[in-house]
Amino acid sequence: MNIFVDTSAFFAVLDADDRMHAPARREWERALNGTETFHTSSYVLVETAALLQRKIGMDAVRVFTRDILPVINITWVDEAIHRSSHHALLVAGRRDVSLVDCVSFEIMRRIRIDTAFCFDPHFAEQGFLVLPAAA
Repeated sequence: MNIFVDTSAFFAVLDADDRMHAPARREWERALNGTETFHTSSYVLVETAALLQRKIGMDAVRVFTRDILPVINITWVDEAIHRSSHHALLVAGRRDVSLVDCVSFEIMRRIRIDTAFCFDPHFAEQGFLVLPAAA
């Protein structure tokens, strides 16, 4: 199964103080031991690195780079994806949906991924299956 991983999941896996850390770790370990293939976008990588750096520190960025990124397939955002996602952001007209979210939805649709590992309710609003299921 293909799974798109969002910033919220990456952060929860790495931050032991995050309120979603326990379910995130369980889901991450379950998926790693299965046949899942992980995907994310270059925009999620930027967002995750910035969040980790600001909230936890550079050691967390190093762990993310060394231990997590090697098992992730990255879709690099090109001009077409950016433009389409930016248009979706403007059409949505919501303050609580980010450009990174819109890029994630666009990529998931383009490469036909219907499952997201995240703690962001916008993925379910867009019709995607969300893991962990209780999220």
